[in-house]
Amino acid sequence: MSQMKNKKITLGVTGSIAAYKSCELVRNLIKKEAEVQVVMTKNAARFITPLTLQTLSGKRVASDAFDLEWESEIGHIYLADSSDLIVVAPASASFIGKLANGITDNLLTTVIIASKAPVLICPAMNVNMYSNPLVTENIKKLKDAGHIIIEPYEGDLACGWEGKGRLADIEDIAVKVEKELSPNDLKGKKLLITAGATREYIDPVRFISNPSSGKMGYSLARAAWLRGGDVTLISAYSEIPPPYGVKTVRVESADEMYKAVMSNIKGKDVIIKAAAVSDYKSGNKKTNKIKKSSKSITLELTKTKDILKDIGRDKNGTFLIGFAAESENISENSKKKLKAKNLDLIVANNIKQPGAGFGTDTNIVHIMSKDGKKFDLPLMTKEDLGHEILNFIVKKQV
Repeated sequence: MSQMKNKKITLGVTGSIAAYKSCELVRNLIKKEAEVQVVMTKNAARFITPLTLQTLSGKRVASDAFDLEWESEIGHIYLADSSDLIVVAPASASFIGKLANGITDNLLTTVIIASKAPVLICPAMNVNMYSNPLVTENIKKLKDAGHIIIEPYEGDLACGWEGKGRLADIEDIAVKVEKELSPNDLKGKKLLITAGATREYIDPVRFISNPSSGKMGYSLARAAWLRGGDVTLISAYSEIPPPYGVKTVRVESADEMYKAVMSNIKGKDVIIKAAAVSDYKSGNKKTNKIKKSSKSITLELTKTKDILKDIGRDKNGTFLIGFAAESENISENSKKKLKAKNLDLIVANNIKQPGAGFGTDTNIVHIMSKDGKKFDLPLMTKEDLGHEILNFIVKKQV
């Protein structure tokens, strides 16, 4: 289940050329199962029609503080009280000035000042306007009042100038919205998570690897960051972009993974080894490409270092989680690995089961703890599974 399911978000749209981007933000939030109520200023309606945002949100757009029908039930107070979060994207210089100085001559500022919900403000304007001391002072006032400012990005602006003033990327705004609405139960905790598939080269163009996409590890890293964790992700090969806010270290081979993990292990409260690390590597890597011939060749393979076992040997109170991709005897094999590697929790899946193999967006897992408790989780997205695994960690009060 999405962490944003049924969350009530009030989206304020003000008079900026970037108002059209609010359509994309509404779609993003609705896709995550949030409820979005749009409030537009009169100037915003000059850039984009209320009908467009009403169609996307599925709710009538509010814009007039003196709308008799809307205000018959004191609409601005209802919005103020019912909102889990208020987002203003884009926020113009005029709007920022009014809010910073408590001016409630429009519905949006009235709702915000009457609400106790967290407020995210996303400025968008000309670079000279954004750097103007008056605007700078107003933004400082909003920060001091406890509002969260998502600073604009640098780039080409609609006015023809180039510089800082472009509305932050919608995906970045959306992930900060999600973070604000997520539980902060991992605040102060340091987590090390591994992901992806290692590659062991035989010659300069050939390697031994596996089909792991890294989706499970990346989902865990993202979920842990959303919940307030200080996350380091060590990733072998994966085509997934690094999760927002997460320190990401790229590696390729099992040896590189070992070194990266061991150099980042100090002070970690939780270590989750979700990477698919090769058990073997070439014992005689060729400097040049092996040429095709009529003869068969024999590969000499040597064992790689057992990262999980070495961590488990001296955990020093760290909560250690391992993964097991199995094709048979799931419970028995995962129990053996749990004990052999001195894990606190093991997450196992049957790679033959539809929806639970490598590269899928979903998973079906069997979880076992060191105290013998077992849990079978049904088919769910890897994003949701990431949160479920983190719930186990929180319950153990790590």
